[in-house]
Amino acid sequence: MTTKNLRLLCASTAFCFSAFASSQAMAAPTTFVHLFEWSWPDVAKECETFLGPKGFAAVQVSPPNEHVAGDQWWTRYQPVTYELNSRGGTRSQFIDMVSRCKSAGVDIYVDAVINHMAAGSGQSITGTAFSTKQFPMYSAQDFHDTCAINGEDYGTNPWRVQNCELVGLPDLNTSSHYVQTQLANYLNDLVSIGVKGFRLDASKHMDTNEIATILNMVDGSPLVFQEVIDQGGEAVFASEYFGNGLVTEFKYTTKLGETFKTGKLAWLRNFGEAWGMMPSYKAVVFVDNHDNQRGHGGAGNVVTYQDGALYDLANVFMLAYPYGYPKVMSSYDYHHDTDAGGPTYPVHQDNKLNCFADGWQCEHRHQRIAGAVDFRNNTNDVWQIANWWDNGNNQIAFSRGSSGFVAINRESGNLQQTLQTGLSEGQYCDVLSGELATDKLTCTGKTITINKQGFAAVNIESMNAVATHKNAKIESQQESDWQRTIIFIRAQTQSGQDMFVRGGIDYDYAQSIGRNCNQSPALCSLPIRHNNLRNTTTLAWKQGDTELDWQGAEANQGAGAEGTALDWTTNFWPSAWGAKRTVEVDGYGETPLNQWGEHYWMLDIDMNCDATVNGWFEVKAYVKNGQGWEADIQQANRPYQSNNHFAQCGKMNVFEFGKNSATILAF
Repeated sequence: MTTKNLRLLCASTAFCFSAFASSQAMAAPTTFVHLFEWSWPDVAKECETFLGPKGFAAVQVSPPNEHVAGDQWWTRYQPVTYELNSRGGTRSQFIDMVSRCKSAGVDIYVDAVINHMAAGSGQSITGTAFSTKQFPMYSAQDFHDTCAINGEDYGTNPWRVQNCELVGLPDLNTSSHYVQTQLANYLNDLVSIGVKGFRLDASKHMDTNEIATILNMVDGSPLVFQEVIDQGGEAVFASEYFGNGLVTEFKYTTKLGETFKTGKLAWLRNFGEAWGMMPSYKAVVFVDNHDNQRGHGGAGNVVTYQDGALYDLANVFMLAYPYGYPKVMSSYDYHHDTDAGGPTYPVHQDNKLNCFADGWQCEHRHQRIAGAVDFRNNTNDVWQIANWWDNGNNQIAFSRGSSGFVAINRESGNLQQTLQTGLSEGQYCDVLSGELATDKLTCTGKTITINKQGFAAVNIESMNAVATHKNAKIESQQESDWQRTIIFIRAQTQSGQDMFVRGGIDYDYAQSIGRNCNQSPALCSLPIRHNNLRNTTTLAWKQGDTELDWQGAEANQGAGAEGTALDWTTNFWPSAWGAKRTVEVDGYGETPLNQWGEHYWMLDIDMNCDATVNGWFEVKAYVKNGQGWEADIQQANRPYQSNNHFAQCGKMNVFEFGKNSATILAF
């Protein structure tokens, strides 16, 4: 391998870091995203507002060259000139995008179409005329003789694959010095603007040595990855292109898709080379791309955004497992028209983000996918897996040495296991459901408790996953006395009514022990973590709810929260009520913890007992769309004067709405 080719492989620090398994710990960006059909202003805005802050390494953008007129996505892949005027925007907008993304710490990779030109005759998007093999910079002598690639050629005739016309597109004679110069000039123009890498479209249809000649005429050391579809049985092998840079591993997308859709995740323990794939440090991998999500380009049983939660889980595995340089797809809904171009409205429209509806899908913004990128960035110092666990079917877990832990549940029931994480003792943020605050004191999502031996008791809902890493440890909770605490409050309620509590420490009492809660309300609040996140009705109110306090809804809680949400429970679910609901499965309904009857609303949390008054704290209930607030309570044997219920941290506390009675039980 030449020195330049080695530089091509290592142009991305993040990729080389992962590929060669450096022992140096760092959170370097490790993943790039394909913003398919996004405009240059939208890409620039996304770099600044999301990709840079979330630690993405780069963006693959659609071909920026002047192309044939038309609304279809594939018109971008039919060049007319190499001028930077396309459906993505103008040259000046392209330059602005590259500059703004660079400032945000995000590289730009260009999808470079250098195998062919536009078919037939017509005009470009800007009005430039062309005809068969006649373009502003090319004439008939710059193309291979006209011949079609037949289906059988892909398995038997490499010459025809590389010299005949791909779906009728005039095939450039890439052995010609003049053609090579034109292509190198185009790539050099992009490099001079600041482009850091190239996807070479249809590389299998060009001789690898001719690609090498062109790349050796390119300035600098851009990262290069070549589109070579090799599922086996091909006349042109992916391995032929290793000397030029990275290569797309299409076996990865199809085998991963087959496993997630119809196989067993337990099979994935040795995923990668052992499955007949290329060496990890050569491979660009993806769950789906713009071709195979439409059934083109080496398609198979591919998982796409249309598969819902399954798609997120496949991406979580790709980003957690140490193989290849991963690319996340960000696409749009084409409404079953596989030719349709992107939506005609922008992704970023004033202060509105047009994602997740019927148009732009923005899969890279899914919390589980963005969180998995964070996981990969923080575990790349250990390029291997350890502590593999599976149930023989579709529940798996593994660690990246002592740097991170992930568990995936692709089954209909919960994954409830105590698993070795490889991590040190403490409370950790589940990066697939939320984020660790900048000060590392709180987490916006679920938390994972790891004991001194590195084990965690996980309870993962169907079609979900958890992941954490060494840099997601919640610092403020490492030395605190966190204990499971349960509150039951009985209140007769009707459909459409919900119960909340507020609580903590009484302000007047706090003043007597030196806490000025009027000035600093947090001094009377109690840090909590919700254990029951299975009730879809209350989930949004629990997410972002990190304190039991007197102020009501916290900033990150869902709309309509009145404090800390409880769940309706019963000790017996009559068959006349229909399908049985249980707290353990549905988040509400029957639970063995309820020993008393119907309408016992339950709060199941971990609480920092160090923040209480010798283990005591107060609560008062509110029934939304119903009774409203409780009246004053005069509970017997209270530790100090207050008109609220008194509960004990680390115990089961049972009350009735508006009544003085209290039962406090040890677990």
